[in-house]
Amino acid sequence: MKDYLVKATTTDGMFRAYATNATATVATAQKDHHTSPVAITALGRTLIGTIMLAISVDKNGEAITVKVDGEGPLGQIVADGDSQGRVKGYLQHPQFSIPATSQHQARIGEAVGTNGFLEVTRASEHDDPYTSSVPLASGEIGDDLTYYLAQSEQIPSAVGVSVYVNDDLSVGAAGGYMVQTLPGATDEAINKVIDGIKQIPQISQLLMDNQTPEDILHLIFGKGNLHFLSKMPVEFYCNCSKEKFARDLTGLSVAQLETMMKEDHEINVTCNFCQSKYHYNDDELAAIIATAKARQSK
Repeated sequence: MKDYLVKATTTDGMFRAYATNATATVATAQKDHHTSPVAITALGRTLIGTIMLAISVDKNGEAITVKVDGEGPLGQIVADGDSQGRVKGYLQHPQFSIPATSQHQARIGEAVGTNGFLEVTRASEHDDPYTSSVPLASGEIGDDLTYYLAQSEQIPSAVGVSVYVNDDLSVGAAGGYMVQTLPGATDEAINKVIDGIKQIPQISQLLMDNQTPEDILHLIFGKGNLHFLSKMPVEFYCNCSKEKFARDLTGLSVAQLETMMKEDHEINVTCNFCQSKYHYNDDELAAIIATAKARQSK
């Protein structure tokens, strides 16, 4: 099953909901970053939450950056997502390892930490970036995104994100849901949805049992109570390139670039998000310096 996300509203108009299977997306992140089980669980949950958050913004071209920094041993986690279902991310210490519990559950809160913040930056081509943050609620990511939506976006929500790592360290399943209340939602309806969420198994377990994102939302709301609005592919996608990094390098000071050329005669750059490596030889570095001089002389 290819990764995808569905968006739906309830037929009574009280809730908006999203659910996704992002198994291949998270597996790509694991392959790129050579992560430990607890690291890919934390990064994967962040990627899944970022996808749903970005799509919920529902503005073509708007991008979301989610940063999680609980001052735990995994370090900072960063994910970028857009309204087209594309996401990328990394974390500072991908090889940090901690034993799972006897129930095969990774100890995410302990690895992420709770002495810090979850920060969300929204950016579009036509508006200045806007950043808001909240203290971490638990370090489990789903709870933290739920708290963020309630505090910063003023949208009562429930976010569930889940990653299952197989015994061979491959990603067995990864996905999530996000439920948001709409104006007019009654307390009775909200309590019914809460009960529905409490009764469903882990999302990763449902996916391993061949349940689809649509099935997950049916388990929460009941069949016949949803109107599905859209379905879109989800993928780990990084748009880095040698040309883009060259443009970034021209933003460095000319003195710094000339020191690099004098001492190393080359530059090697690695993309944080996908670990792609780019090499700039003596001639390419000279061209970058010339561009930097022209730009900084204006």
